[in-house]
Amino acid sequence: MSAFPVSPEKETQLAQRLTALGVRECDLEESFVRSGGHGGQNVNKTSTCVMLVHRPTGVQVKCQETRQQGLNRFIARRLLLDKIEAMQQGKLAAERARLEKARRQKRKRSKGAKNRMLADKSHHAGKKAARRPVAME
Repeated sequence: MSAFPVSPEKETQLAQRLTALGVRECDLEESFVRSGGHGGQNVNKTSTCVMLVHRPTGVQVKCQETRQQGLNRFIARRLLLDKIEAMQQGKLAAERARLEKARRQKRKRSKGAKNRMLADKSHHAGKKAARRPVAME
C-alpha cells in the first residue's frame, strides 16, 4: 500500500527529491483544513485541503487542487520542495553574484578604460571651473 494515490515511480521520484534537498518527513508539519470553491458538498464537509510547514525553514504551502486528500498531500510536498529548491538556488546565485562583483572590483582597469576615466574627470573639472565666479581685478 503506497502513501499517495500516484504511481510508484512518481512516489520514488518524490522520495529522491526529498533526500537530495535534505528534507526529512519528520521535519514536515501536516494539517488538514476544509477546502473552498468548486466541489460542492464534498469540499464543504471533508478536510481535503492540505497545509504543509517545513519547520527548519518556515516555508508553508497550502494545496486544494483536487478533491482527494491523498493527491493533495502529494502535490503539496512537490510544491514545498519547489519552494525550498528556489530558496537554495537564490542563495547560491546571490553568493555567486557577490563573488563576481568583488572579482570585478579588484581587477586592473584596461588602458583604454583608464584613459576614458581620466578624460571624463578632466571634462568634469572643466565644467566645475566654468561655474566659479569671475574674479574682479
